[in-house]
Amino acid sequence: MGYVTVSTKVKRELLEKARRYNVNVSQVLRRALEEEVRRRELEWAVSVMDDISRRAKLEKSSDKVIREFRESRGRVA
Repeated sequence: MGYVTVSTKVKRELLEKARRYNVNVSQVLRRALEEEVRRRELEWAVSVMDDISRRAKLEKSSDKVIREFRESRGRVA
């Protein structure tokens, strides 16, 4: 897996505070970006499931299907 450098601008005061509290800025930004991408991927997956559900005229919403799936995984383990 290759890496690229991404830069952003933040207020100087914010960066100074982050340094004062020993915040690893790169790590925080990397984690925030990963979480946002993961959240958007899930939103996309749910919208695709909803679309498939509508086209197949299923009676359950994707939220209900996901909830039931998660509950069933808990019982299997």
